[in-house]
Amino acid sequence: MTIGVADIEIKRVVDNVRNDVKDTLAIEEPLEIKLSFFDGREYLIKNLSITMRTPGNDEELAIGFLFTEGIIRSNDEVRPCVSLGENQVLVTLDEQVTFDITKLERNFYTTSSCGVCGKSSIDAVKTVCLLEDKESDISINASTLHSLPDKLSHNQGLFEQTGGIHASALFNSNGDLLLTREDVGRHNALDKLIGTALQNNDLPLDKHILLLSGRASFELIQKAAMAGVKIIAAVGAPSSLAVATAKEFDMTLVGFLKADRFNIYCGENRVIV
Repeated sequence: MTIGVADIEIKRVVDNVRNDVKDTLAIEEPLEIKLSFFDGREYLIKNLSITMRTPGNDEELAIGFLFTEGIIRSNDEVRPCVSLGENQVLVTLDEQVTFDITKLERNFYTTSSCGVCGKSSIDAVKTVCLLEDKESDISINASTLHSLPDKLSHNQGLFEQTGGIHASALFNSNGDLLLTREDVGRHNALDKLIGTALQNNDLPLDKHILLLSGRASFELIQKAAMAGVKIIAAVGAPSSLAVATAKEFDMTLVGFLKADRFNIYCGENRVIV
């Protein structure tokens, strides 16, 4: 059995004929991320987050989440993750890492439905962005962009089995697929991707193209900005706040990417047409 999927018995109706068949579904289960940190006297453990995810790459998910929330800035700041059970993972900060516990309350603006305005959301990203924003000379040909969704679809094993899972992928400017991660949650897929890149010491990702299998939300653009991404392409539509955030961080944002067309919402100078 492939990790992250489950087979169930269903009734399939075709041309008014009902048959008993097996169907493969993407597993969705909670992952509790706990954080252990040194307060100057002893190690404390706090519940950091619970996210609904597809099992697999849990350590990368936890590390990527800590990074995109501005809690850590490099893989050297954490010790190897420890599984506390089927759906729990403990991340321990190195003793030398100073940690402000108020970050636990302050950093989750992206996951709350508090109705904050767009400007406040973008300013909040700036306060926790740990990578130095630098100029990038990366560009990509339109023909190369057109080829990316098909390349991703041929490397989405879980989607091929279930038809119900999101993916995030990294390409170089030549259109070579470098890394892909899948999850029922689009934000989890991206955290898994960034967590893997962090562990491989590949950040910042300013020489890469990020492809999103669905729409581009503010939360995904925020995470990409934290990782230093300069070109984002999405198969679906962006939100208004996603576009505003991409503009603020001088990112190129492409939406509705298909084999014969796409929209450029900002940063058109990096796309060679």
